[in-house]
Formats: sequence, C-alpha cells, structure tokens
Amino acid sequence: MPSNGPEWNVNVAAVSPQVELGVAKRIFRQLQGQIFECWMKIRTFFNKARNIAANEPKKVIHGLKVGMALSLVSLFYYMRPLYDGVGGNAMWAVMTVVVALEYSVGATIAKSFNRVTATFLAGSIGIGVHWIANQFGELEPVVLEASISILAAAATFSRFIPSVRARFDYGVMIFILTFSFVSMSGYRVDKLLELARNRVSTIAIGTSICILTSMLFYPVWAGKELHNLIYHNLEKLADSLDGCVRDYFKDNEERFSRKQEGYKCVLNSKATEEAMANLAGWEPAHGRFKFRHPWKQYLKIGASMRSCAYCIETLNGCINSEVQTPEVLKKHLKEVCMTLSSCSSNVLKELAMTMQTMTKSTKTEFFVQEMNFAVQSFQNVFKELLKQPVLLPVAEADEQNSRTCKGEMSQKPQIVPIMGIFPLATMASLLTEIAEQVEGIVAEVDEMAAQAEFYVVNYKEKKGNKLPKFNQDHVILTSLQRV
Repeated sequence: MPSNGPEWNVNVAAVSPQVELGVAKRIFRQLQGQIFECWMKIRTFFNKARNIAANEPKKVIHGLKVGMALSLVSLFYYMRPLYDGVGGNAMWAVMTVVVALEYSVGATIAKSFNRVTATFLAGSIGIGVHWIANQFGELEPVVLEASISILAAAATFSRFIPSVRARFDYGVMIFILTFSFVSMSGYRVDKLLELARNRVSTIAIGTSICILTSMLFYPVWAGKELHNLIYHNLEKLADSLDGCVRDYFKDNEERFSRKQEGYKCVLNSKATEEAMANLAGWEPAHGRFKFRHPWKQYLKIGASMRSCAYCIETLNGCINSEVQTPEVLKKHLKEVCMTLSSCSSNVLKELAMTMQTMTKSTKTEFFVQEMNFAVQSFQNVFKELLKQPVLLPVAEADEQNSRTCKGEMSQKPQIVPIMGIFPLATMASLLTEIAEQVEGIVAEVDEMAAQAEFYVVNYKEKKGNKLPKFNQDHVILTSLQRV
C-alpha cells in the first residue's frame, strides 16, 4: 500500500576492511612501542648495576658474603645431627643472618650485639614475669597483659632518648618483640624455659656466623672508611679554596668551576661522618687503628672543616655576584690574594697528608707560619690601598659611567667608586676568616695526632728536600708598587 508521507532514505556506510587493518596496525605499533620502552628500562637498569659493580666491587663482595652466610646457616636444616640439636628453631638463625649481616664490620657487630643482648634480657625478664604471674592464679592473664603494656611503653619511650637511639635502637625493638613473644607463649606453652633457651642459642649461632663472615672475608671497616672520608674532604677543601681564588683572577671566558664544587661534599658529609663514627666504636683493633681509637675526634675535625667550607661557599657567592671589583683593583691585589689562598691550601693539603699517613710532620708548623705571614701581608697591602685613591683607566671609567650614571663618556681617569670597594672588602674579610678556620682545623688535627699517637717526623733540610722559603717583603713591595 503506497504511503502518503515523505520517504526517508538512510545510507549506512559499511566498515571497510582497510579501516579495521589500520586500527590493528595502530594497536600493534603502540604495543611494540611499550615493549621497546620496557626493554630499554631493563637495559638501563642492568647498565647501572654493572657500573655500580665496576666502580664499587666491595658491594658485590658483600652480596657474596650474605649468600655464603645463608649457605652455612642452612646446614642446620640439611644435616640431620645439626637439625636434631636445634630442631625447628633453626629458622631464627636464618632470620638473624638476614637482618644482622650488614655492609661494614661495625654495623654487623652492633646489630649482632643488640640482637643477642636484647633477646637474652627479654627472655630472662619474660621468664621472671611468667613465674610471678603464676603466683596470682586466675589473675595470671591480667598480670601478663599489664607487664607487656608497661615494659613495651617504657622501651618505646627509651627510643626517643638520643644516646639510646644512636646505639641501641635496634636492640630495643628486638627486646619488645622477644618479651611479647615469650610472655604470650608462656601462657600456652609448658616448657617455657626450653623455648627461651632454644631461641637464644639459635640467635647466638646466627650472629656468630655473621660476625665471622664479615671479619674474615674481605672485611669493610667503618673506621677505615671514616678515616679515608676525612682526608679526602681535606683535599677537596684545599682544591676548592685554591681553585675559587684562581678562577676569580682569570678572564670571564677562562673561568671554570670544577674544583670549586668540592666544598659541597664537605658540607653534606655530616650525617655520614656521625654514622661511621658510631659504627667504628663497635669494631675491634684493626690495621693502624688501635683499641679505643679516638673516633669522636674525627667528628670535631669534620665540624671544623664545615665551618671553613661555609666560608668558601660565601666566598664563591661573592666572587660570582653581579657587583664586581674593577680590574685595576684586582691587578693590585692579585698576587697577595693568590699567595694567601695558596698558603692556606698548602696547610690543608699537609693536614690531609698527615691524616692519610698518620704521621705528624714538622712541615705543618712552617706552613702555618707561612699562612700567617701571608695574612699579614694581605692586610698591609689592603690598608695601603684604602689610604690613597686608585684611578680607573678611561675605558673602565666609561663603562662604570654607563652602568651607574646617564651613559656620559669621560676623557680622563676617575677615582674608583665606593661600590667597587665593597666586593673587595668582603673578599678580604672572607680570606682572613678562612685562614682562621684553617688554624682551627690544624688544632683539631694536632689533638687527633696526640690522642692517636701519630708517629712524629722531624723534617730536616737536606739536599733536594728543602722547605720553600716565603719572601714576605717581596710580596708587599710588589703589590705596593702596583698601587
């Protein structure tokens, strides 16, 4: 039957096979890109691991030591006589090896001592509390709950005490764990004394394996690492000071800042020094380090070095500031400034050699006197420079006017403005302060040499082995002639 209304024709486009193929290609390419990206991340990870292993082989050796220790402790499971001796409690020895074997000998001994001591104390107190609770009959669970609450609260609070947290934090956690375990187990287990004895014996086995493995196979001593860190920081501090002043008196195009960054390592090493000094106190005598070596003195040396590093950081900021000293003033003070920085750097390098070789040389006293002479020379030249006006050349005067005034050009030299003196005065005070800080480092190193009984070497003048002579008058007269 024909319709009277308008007819509507709807054209439905068919999905082309080429469109479906294009979507499949796009999905395949995305999947291919994700697989390639994942492969590149894996490759980057293994490259980083290879670089770490090549740069620090001690870390690879530490991994091998952990594997060897676990192999030894697993013999208590695989060998029937050993397994019959400890029974199922051998798992505590495995757990002890996993958590107690650290990178350095000091860290391993500290954790092992904390674990054994805390386990013994907690087990003893737990057995005593269990005996007391038995005397109360039906109130035994109440007494056990109260004892756990009180001792756990007291032990947790003790972790906030700085001295306890620094040396016994791990032991306190083990004490809480072991006491709670013994107290709760004693309510259901009849042979509580045997349980505590097996727990202590297996932990003693695990800690013994950890200590022997750490000390006998390529040991890493925290004390030696701290010693190396201190004298390396002294060398970096000397290079930073010398490089900072040398770069200042070079042309802008010739400046570089590689050696100037060494002081940042000194500023960022406080936490590492404190951790290493704490661990070194647990280690026995080894190598050149005797029993009761003054490890805390290293922290005082590090604090003195950081005070000097802060001055060098300020000096570096002053040198790189926008307000610069006119070149004519730099030329007048170039020799005395570089002489002072060189003398201070020589003192730091000699102190680094003293710490590295653990021998005290009489050259240190000479270098300190040389540095004091350089400070006096620098102050004399600077005072003479301030007494009389210094004229700027025409080119520098025009440049100064273009910066500060209305761009007027001059046809004759002008006196150095007062703003040009401020950066130089700041640098002068900083160089003097750095020399004083270096003397503080010398005092701390001398104290270290006295406490550790460094071997004293009397430096005698021999042919081909003479001390350099410092001509103070030559430096003063040369600088004054330039003024």
